[in-house]
Amino acid sequence: MLPQEQIRLVSWMTKNTYAMVLAGGRGSRLHQLTDWRAKPAVPFGGKFRIIDFVLSNCVNSGIRRIGVATQYKSHSLIQHIQHGWSFLNGKFGEFVDVLPAQQWVQESWYQGTADAVFQNMDILRESEPDYVLILAGDHVYKMDYGKMLAFHVEKRADMTVACIEVPVNDAKGFGVMAVNEESSVVDFSEKPDHPTPIPGKPDLALASMGIYIFNTDFLSEQLERDARDPNSSHDFGKDIIPYLVSSGYRVFAQSFSSSCVKMDSGMPYWRDVGTIDSYWEANMELTKVTPDLNLYDQEWPIWTHQEQLPPAKFVFDDDTRRGQAIDSLVSGGCIISGAIVRRSLLFSNVRINSYSNIEDSVILPNVVIGNNVTLKRVVVDKNCVIPDELTVGVDSVEDAGRFFVTDKGITLITPEMLGQDVHGTR
Repeated sequence: MLPQEQIRLVSWMTKNTYAMVLAGGRGSRLHQLTDWRAKPAVPFGGKFRIIDFVLSNCVNSGIRRIGVATQYKSHSLIQHIQHGWSFLNGKFGEFVDVLPAQQWVQESWYQGTADAVFQNMDILRESEPDYVLILAGDHVYKMDYGKMLAFHVEKRADMTVACIEVPVNDAKGFGVMAVNEESSVVDFSEKPDHPTPIPGKPDLALASMGIYIFNTDFLSEQLERDARDPNSSHDFGKDIIPYLVSSGYRVFAQSFSSSCVKMDSGMPYWRDVGTIDSYWEANMELTKVTPDLNLYDQEWPIWTHQEQLPPAKFVFDDDTRRGQAIDSLVSGGCIISGAIVRRSLLFSNVRINSYSNIEDSVILPNVVIGNNVTLKRVVVDKNCVIPDELTVGVDSVEDAGRFFVTDKGITLITPEMLGQDVHGTR
């Protein structure tokens, strides 16, 4: 087949695909960072939300019929989608629909990932797609879903699972699979205590990324069957995939390296920012001279809500009072007033006052940092007001008495920890 014909075929497939983004989870491993927002709504990278990455992958891949299933504390997520993702043109059948649990099928909230799709099958079918792409809304990566669709069609698969190689010790938190020479899945185990390593690679296991493609009719049949099973937890990893594999259906795995958008390093980039440590690390990577994740890529841009903000401002140039940021990302609306910022990431509308020193830190939007403050290896949540003279990140034992400190020494600060009521919870 000629390359131009391949391009036309992939374009036809993406236009006939409905993407269902599962974005209802809290992300409890992020602790107080998700007390007031779902994990996909957590800010990332200076101006984005985590969900922007999967939605951008859809749009850049040519998939522009998208449903986002929400559940846990979804207000900020819904508001972000309304503000940032209304540019798709409904006249041409393009949309991002928000799908909160509405108890249409049964009087319950979403019981699992499969149930979340099952409860929205009527809405999904209105678009008459040939294929359904199911995605997790809480990972950071760039991927061309069109390449995965082409693989799915080429293999005449009933279901295709995107997979990635992870260290065996980390694989306990994933669905782990074994495949044959044809990339057919021959075994699947959800979050096993003892993950099976890849043959010839004893330190690695093949893990599911939570990205699935189904033929629409087949998906509907399997979800209806699963909904009738009283012993099912109605989850793709725990129930649907093991059943399909054991029943002999055509389930294939495609390596992420075959469909990822290559970074400048040539290596696939995928991050599960599900803990405070991994969230901090992924943001800190962006401060490198050449980070693994390229946010400046105009060929595969990350779309988001663009606030109308003034440029970042740096003021005062005295020897002891100089506004400067080194090896850092500083977003619009920020004012660094006689303070020093090193290897840090400032989201929108952050103000840092005189003689303060910020190092290796992630500062979320609308934070005000007082005078003579020292912050090292911290994550500061949105709307915090950091009082004058506060020092965090120097004595972890002292910090743990007031804030949340991880095993790796990253400190999370939220308004509630500072005794500040920003949510009207008096």
